Amino acid sequence: MNITSLPYGNSTEVALDVPAAIARAKELLAEQGFGVLCEIDVAATLRAKLGAEIGEYVILGACRPDAARTALAAEPDLGLLLPCNVLVRRAQGRTTVGVIDAGAMLGIVGNDALAPLAADINGRLAAVLRGFERAAAH
Repeated sequence: MNITSLPYGNSTEVALDVPAAIARAKELLAEQGFGVLCEIDVAATLRAKLGAEIGEYVILGACRPDAARTALAAEPDLGLLLPCNVLVRRAQGRTTVGVIDAGAMLGIVGNDALAPLAADINGRLAAVLRGFERAAAH
């Protein structure tokens, strides 16, 4: 499995269709202590509002309640950057799952006390991506 690094996240291609990738992502997120607060079907919204077709494109808003509590205690307005987004999209016959880089996201705040939290979240989100590799190996 190849993980692609972006300045704001990491992603990998998976051998699943979008509904199956979403279901697997939710399972893997739960294993890492995340709940999914929202599921945004960006493709359906753009289709309905603009008549635009972008292919399947879904954002899952994931949250670890203990991490959110810690982050909000340090930075009460941090809710502007929450939750952690997980992207599932399909283009050119390929499904991609991406996760936010919590270090990049929280880095804009400028509060060094959040660095350990960002590292923990990044480790857990990396485990989510690796979980797709485990599934492919079986």
